[in-house]
Amino acid sequence: MALQIPILKIEEFLIVSFQTELSDREIEELRESILEKIKEQSARGLIIDITALGVIDSFLARSLSSIASMANLLGAKTVVVGMQPAVALTLVELGLRIRWNLATALNLEKGLALLRKNLREEVTSLG
Repeated sequence: MALQIPILKIEEFLIVSFQTELSDREIEELRESILEKIKEQSARGLIIDITALGVIDSFLARSLSSIASMANLLGAKTVVVGMQPAVALTLVELGLRIRWNLATALNLEKGLALLRKNLREEVTSLG
């Protein structure tokens, strides 16, 4: 059965919203889908919304970091939005040393604003 998580496009950005916890296999499938969509859509940014997740295990945390690294290699910056306080607390308490090469924002609106700001700064530095 194919993974049914929509990957939406707004402006030059892709948005992926986790609505439920996923198995490790589903996370790997989603990673492949995200990377393919970045390429197909020439996306400049990726927002991963984890608002609905009350728990993040070490595999998912590492996978988010991995997705961000791969997206960056394809030219898309990544922002994770909607992290619940309990999730942040658990990640710190477990001592998970994830290389967060991605930004975080409180919600989707702030995540979009951050990506737009990054694009403006990128254009200014090139020009």
